[in-house]
Amino acid sequence: MEEDQEQRPDSLLPYDEWTEEALRTVVVRALRHVSSEGLPGEHHLYLTFRTDHSGTVIPPRLRAQYPEEMTIVLQHQFWDLKVDEDAGLFTVGLSFGGVPATLAVPFGAVVGFADPHVRFGLRFRAVEPELEGDEAEEAESGVTEQEQSGPQVVSLEAFRRRSPQKDGE
Repeated sequence: MEEDQEQRPDSLLPYDEWTEEALRTVVVRALRHVSSEGLPGEHHLYLTFRTDHSGTVIPPRLRAQYPEEMTIVLQHQFWDLKVDEDAGLFTVGLSFGGVPATLAVPFGAVVGFADPHVRFGLRFRAVEPELEGDEAEEAESGVTEQEQSGPQVVSLEAFRRRSPQKDGE
């Protein structure tokens, strides 16, 4: 059987991409169902996505905490879940440390989806959208409009480790 796999010719048809695209529709349909009907029974959804994916919108403090990847859970305390298939994304309100936030996540940024109640899960590769015109030139050069406009100041205070406090300090 291993010989068959080694001798398999490379496909000129992108079956892997087509399969992944079809499975992403499962995520979209599940989110659409939950947005209109709510979560049935004990179902709850884990969504893992790339925070560095273009089009992902999360508060700066969460981006600093999760610079590459983040997992959210849709179970009891979420609100305003909206699926926008035309824009290719979903938005949802969640609370992080008691602070409410609205996230916008492109479907292409989703790298994991699971419903532990029924032991169902999917893994994906992040898919960046096709860029056109000026956006494509910026991506190729690695320089964005924001970088061209001048240096950005970032406070490192939030990233510094703090030494443990001793009693009385």
